[in-house]
Amino acid sequence: MTSSFNEKKAEYQESVNEVVSEQELEYGQDQFIDVNRENAGSSKMAYFNIVCVVAGTGTLGLPVALKQGGWLGIFILFLSWFMSIYTGIILIRCLYANGKARLTTYKEVATAAFGWVGGWVTFFFNAWILLGAPVLYMVLSGTNLNALCKGTVAEIGDVPWTIISCAIVAIPFVLVKSMKEVAWMSAFGAAATLIVVFICLICSAIDKPNRINVHHDAVIWDMFPIALSTISFSFGGNVVYPHVEASMKKPRDWPKVVAAGLSTCAAMYFITAISGYLIYGNNVKSPIYNSIPDGAARIVAIVVITLHVILAAPILVTSFALDVEEMLNISVDRFGKVKEFFLRASVRLLTIAVVGVIACVVPHFGELMSLIGSFANCVLIFVFPVVFYLKLTGVRNKPIYELAWCFLVVLLGLVGLIFGTMESIKELIAVF
Repeated sequence: MTSSFNEKKAEYQESVNEVVSEQELEYGQDQFIDVNRENAGSSKMAYFNIVCVVAGTGTLGLPVALKQGGWLGIFILFLSWFMSIYTGIILIRCLYANGKARLTTYKEVATAAFGWVGGWVTFFFNAWILLGAPVLYMVLSGTNLNALCKGTVAEIGDVPWTIISCAIVAIPFVLVKSMKEVAWMSAFGAAATLIVVFICLICSAIDKPNRINVHHDAVIWDMFPIALSTISFSFGGNVVYPHVEASMKKPRDWPKVVAAGLSTCAAMYFITAISGYLIYGNNVKSPIYNSIPDGAARIVAIVVITLHVILAAPILVTSFALDVEEMLNISVDRFGKVKEFFLRASVRLLTIAVVGVIACVVPHFGELMSLIGSFANCVLIFVFPVVFYLKLTGVRNKPIYELAWCFLVVLLGLVGLIFGTMESIKELIAVF
């Protein structure tokens, strides 16, 4: 019995050791407190969670990002891919940095690094993404469903369909409690995105002979910041990573899981972005399936991507709700099962109501995606993880090449934040 216990203990310490560097956690401390992983899910489901949340709408907007910034956007896409893997790994390392107990949320990491001010600033940006991305999804879903019903009695308008989409999302959002329980949705969402990528690739290739005198640019400097923000949005998963990693039975697999998930997304991004911009040039539209010819393939693409955003939205709003419930200390231990459920349901219904109202008021997909990407994602993906990591684990113990890399990551994030936000707001004002 003792031998079995010691083996399990050794296996657990080895598991944590893969996630946290020796500089960040002194192993052998028996009192280290991790999250409860007794009923945790597999690394495979965590991988699907990442692909489902990160891919999707980002894939659809990337050809237009190249239209805005030119072919140089491909290089930025490469940089963003590697940088997002790096920041995804170091963000989770920050959760273990105090050597005593695993932190649970992005906000707690910020609080550990810069006190309550850092915590609330980070929570603001977190909320912007975790609510902003579902708003974007509901806008897209409402627009797609109304387009599919064109010419029928079900063509009731974008806003009513947006409200219906929110009601559909509310069902799993209210009933399920953790990321592990919504993981099954992510597998379907990831498959849906892959289907849309192949549909757009095949249809655009068939349509290529009809596209003559298509214009391409090597780089468009005045629009490059907004292209950068759209690309940044495409790798926006950091806000849910702490909850995804907490749902894993084997936390040592996290670096491999996040690298595999983001690489899968990047592969779909390169296929869609290059083929879309190459064939349609400055006439490419966002979402990309609006560029392919009318027909059954386009209808299937719209149906599948609508299914994806409806399945991905609960993952994001669940992550937001878990943060809020943690802050309010809504737990079974404190309130009991019945009262805890009603309190949790109330918080989540209010959350989805806010998402629905904003989605009905700001129905502009492309411009909204750029604003969300530039204002919040650039900070949460490229700036905050690096700053928190260096603050919590030290600067002097890092090699010069890693510090140089960290500087480049932060610089890219700040450029996207400042200039991208300015251009996004201008575009949003213009369409209104």
